[in-house]
Parts: sequence; structure tokens; C-alpha cells
Amino acid sequence: MEYRKLGQSDLDVSVIGLGTMTWGEQNTEADAHAQIDYALAQGVNFLDAAEMYPVPPRPETQGRTEQYIGSWFKKTGRRQEVILATKAAGPVRQAHQPNHIRNGKTHFDRANLTAALDASLQRLQTDYIDVYQLHWPDRSTNTFGRLAYPWIDDDYTVAIEETLSILAEFVQAGKVRHIGVSNETPWGVAQFLAASKTRQLPRIASIQNPYSLLNRTFEIGLAEFSHREQVGLLAYSPLAFGVLSGKYLGGVRPAGSRLALYERFSRYTNPQAEQATTEYAAIAREHGLTPTQLALAYVNSRPFVTSNLIGATTLTQLEENIGTIKISLSDEIITKIDQVQARISNPAP
Repeated sequence: MEYRKLGQSDLDVSVIGLGTMTWGEQNTEADAHAQIDYALAQGVNFLDAAEMYPVPPRPETQGRTEQYIGSWFKKTGRRQEVILATKAAGPVRQAHQPNHIRNGKTHFDRANLTAALDASLQRLQTDYIDVYQLHWPDRSTNTFGRLAYPWIDDDYTVAIEETLSILAEFVQAGKVRHIGVSNETPWGVAQFLAASKTRQLPRIASIQNPYSLLNRTFEIGLAEFSHREQVGLLAYSPLAFGVLSGKYLGGVRPAGSRLALYERFSRYTNPQAEQATTEYAAIAREHGLTPTQLALAYVNSRPFVTSNLIGATTLTQLEENIGTIKISLSDEIITKIDQVQARISNPAP
């Protein structure tokens, strides 16, 4: 396994991180524990969760993912071997965002963040979170595939400085070691960094945004922050909900797969994304790789990526995903990938 420094923190995190959003929906508690056991045995030390998980979010299952992680900690006593990250849900700004968490009161103010953190700690059966993240911005902006800036003046939003002040108290109390953002924009990252500097507040160590062969929008604006300000990317959906594995090509929907089970996951299935996936799969096979290996090895290779958050529903998938840390892509392969990107640019942001 390879490890990279998380921002300006003292944490060295595995380049392959273990995502957990299927635990409690597509995966049982036993599945979750088996995945953690296998991942740690391969050198993975970074585990990412959220109070909202599993996905799709439902009142009946909310928090179950964290509960499964907590029961593993209790069973094994191996909390110290894991760099644990989780996320506080933001306010409902788009139709797909859940309104059942804390009765829809999920702004990043003192009451809601305190309730979120304390509930997560209880479910996770731990005294502290290594990386506590804001799942999406408190304001209306470009998130979850929205390209056009919405031009909305929100009736209420919590100022970034206020939120950082609250997070600072969590750090001082020992409940949180480092903080991060998720689904953020260049403007948001700039504001967080400025507030931490002018007010001597905790500095964000990471940003968790989507990044894959079908969505390289992080490279526009945000990648420079990773380079110049050491705000590392925790890349989510590196396989684009499994689309880049090639298993959905031609309209196929394998039984039990995410796209077969849930209609809401249509972000990566438009005709342009399917065409690009077909071409990436052809590049992979031409060079003796599986489409999954090509897609994940590419994300691993990007200098702004701190950890590639893979997710799996089976141990076979997990083995292939983690194994991509051993794969290096040649300049020829990278050139072919960039040629597809030039013709079919970010078909599924």
C-alpha cells in the first residue's frame, strides 16, 4: 500500500480508502466487518462514512453504516488502527437531499453540528473522529452534478466563520482531530482557508468531491488548491457508481447491482457517459487491464488525490479495487485517456 499526507495534518492515509455507503442497504453487518478485515490486511487505513449513510438515504436505515463500524470497533478493539472519517449532513437545498435527519434541521450551526457529532460518536462507539467533514455546503451552490450556478439568495445560511468556530471547539474538546469539506466549490475552499487564517481557526485538511474518468471537473479550479494550499482530494465515486467497470454497457443491469435496485442513480448513465465508458473499456482491454483497473489506477495516479475512496458490495470487487494500487499506467495509456476526455469532456459531472 502507498500512503500520502492528508493536507497539512500529521496523518498518513492510504491511497486506497474504504468507502462505506452501501453498508446497511446492499451490505449486511457481517459483510461490512469482512470488508474492514480484508482492507486493513491489505494496508488500507482510511475508512470514510457519514451520518446520512447508507445510500439511498431512508429514515429506516439512517446511521446504520456508522453502527456497523462501531460494532466492529467494539468486537475487535482495533480503533487505533483506523483513520476514521465521517460527515455531518448539510441543509436540504435540492430535492434528493434527505430531510429526515434531525427533522430537517441540518444547518451547520452549534445546535445541529453538536447533535450530529455526538450521535455519530455514539453510533461509532468511539471518543473521537479523525477527519470530520461537512457533507455539502450550507449554501445553495454547484453540487451533485449541478453545473449552472443557481443564483439563489438563501433565506438562511450559516456563515463559514461561524461553522469553523464551532468545529474549533470540537477540536479543542478532543472529539475531532481534523476537519474537511465535501462537495465544495473553489469559492468555498477559498473562504474556509481565509477564515482559518484570519481567525486562527482549524484549517481544512481535505475536500471530498467526485472524481473519475467520467467527471474530471475537479481539475478545473480545485486541483490548484490541492497543489498550492495542501487541501487533498478524497475522491468519491471513482467508478461512477460502478458504471466504469463496464458491467452496465449495452443497457445491462445485473441483478442486485446499484442501478438495478435504485432508479435515483442516473447521474452516470447518459448516452455520452456510456460512449466514453465504452472507449475507456476498449483502452483497458487493449492493454491487458479490466475497465475497473484502468479507472481506479488513473485516479490513484493523480497528484492531487490523497485517497481514492473505493466502494464494493462483494469481497471479490474489493480485492480487485484495492489491487489497483499495484498498477501503473503508461504514458501511452494516459495519452489515450486524455484523447477520449478531449472528445467527450466530463460527460457525467
